[in-house]
Amino acid sequence: MAAYRLQKCCDEEAVFVVEGPKLAAEALASGFAVRTVCASADWLSAHADGTGAAEVFEVGPAELERLSAFKTPNQVWMLVERPSAFNIQPSLLTLALDRLQDPGNMGTIMRTADWFGVRRIVCSPDTVSCFNPKVVQASMGAVFRTQVDYVDLPQWLSACGVPVYGASLQGRPLGEVERPEGAAVLLIGNESRGIGPAAMARVSHPVLIPNRGGTAESLNASVAAGILMHWLV
Repeated sequence: MAAYRLQKCCDEEAVFVVEGPKLAAEALASGFAVRTVCASADWLSAHADGTGAAEVFEVGPAELERLSAFKTPNQVWMLVERPSAFNIQPSLLTLALDRLQDPGNMGTIMRTADWFGVRRIVCSPDTVSCFNPKVVQASMGAVFRTQVDYVDLPQWLSACGVPVYGASLQGRPLGEVERPEGAAVLLIGNESRGIGPAAMARVSHPVLIPNRGGTAESLNASVAAGILMHWLV
């Protein structure tokens, strides 16, 4: 089972790893199919009514440490099947991510989108997987409530039919840009390179978060996404 720590194996079998009591509780409440549970005796005792998993194993700290992708292993490790479709409540704002690479940023953006009720995220194919273990952990359960699609992003943006707001250092300051009256897309680019030229060509409203301090070179991608989601919704 330790092989499932490798993203390739999880991709091949359409599963993802969930670790820790909080995320395990989210998984059990989500309706996603749980394939395997490896957990301490205490955790299993607290869930004696069952988990619905096809396989349940009681394991000790050493086994959990070998399974875990983190320095400090948790009480429970799960393999959860990826859903073939999401039943989500539509929201006016869709988030688009172009070439985002950092799992922590991706997970934090998903968590923030969840907070603002943004239920769909559309990503370029080279954006980090939403089922990466570090993304899942950082999402704090948003992975169970957010539809994430990987598409030809410039093509999708061209066909979306709504205003596209893109975070750009060459954009207009927020105070000078009109908010959308209906549905819209917010596009966030790569942590160091920003939005790629092909996707940027589809942006109708390039926006800039004003640098009031005048010293920092740029904002973290997840922080910028949070500020702009708050502004848009």
